[in-house]
Amino acid sequence: MSEMENITPINLGKISDSKSSISGVELSKRLQKSILKLKGKYMSEDGRAVDYAKISKSSEFGEYTNDASDLQRVELKGISETEKKVFFINIYNALTIHGLVTKTTLPDSVLSVQHFFKTTAYNIGGLVYSLDDIEHGILRCNSPHPASIKPQLADKDPRKEFVLKQLDPRIHFALVCGARYSCPAINVYTVDNIEQALDSATRSFCHQEVITRNDQNEVWLSKLFQWYRADFGETEVDVLRWIMGYLSKTESDRCSILILKLEKMGPVALKYNPYDWSINSL
Repeated sequence: MSEMENITPINLGKISDSKSSISGVELSKRLQKSILKLKGKYMSEDGRAVDYAKISKSSEFGEYTNDASDLQRVELKGISETEKKVFFINIYNALTIHGLVTKTTLPDSVLSVQHFFKTTAYNIGGLVYSLDDIEHGILRCNSPHPASIKPQLADKDPRKEFVLKQLDPRIHFALVCGARYSCPAINVYTVDNIEQALDSATRSFCHQEVITRNDQNEVWLSKLFQWYRADFGETEVDVLRWIMGYLSKTESDRCSILILKLEKMGPVALKYNPYDWSINSL
């Protein structure tokens, strides 16, 4: 039995056998509207906190789960790479929130829930996708989890058909992990806004998490850049050059000086901010 078969997805209700499949593009648009309603009423303006107690009892959440039930009959074959990226980013974030809403008692941290990212899952088109499957398998182009050396999806896994062809490192600043302070803000992505929105999310995150200290020859970064370093480049210089494109002019200039020191003299230290996993509840 595969690992996929060992995971029980969130119950989205039964789908009538008479119901035909639904287009991934069509369902994606419906779910975007449902999630926007939830965001507008039950999430903080900056997208960093969620009122889980009110969401669970709301009519808007009922609308979302009704739309989400169609995930079980969605057809993803034939959708474009951009549509696929948008679909799975939004589903990941909605699934994170849904997984926490279903808890009898809201945990202080997602780390308090055993294997939260490994077992919180939806049935999508008849296949089970956990949060880890979506992040590492689909969006990170079937890369290993940071704690593993094996690709997320095995060779004959049917979900491999939907793996993105090219890794976009900006996804790390769009995926919401349920942490309030170290985690990216919640947003809703569309095919029309995806490029601008991912750039904006990355700039906002880097502004918050990247600190250059030229006098001490230090750069402080989010742990995300440590856990997923290979997604940003092969060397520390590669990572810093990638980050530079999303910093303010002042910070970018400071970073450029530190990169030069790192290349020529090597005294620059990359340090990582502690990751605060406190739950993002209002």
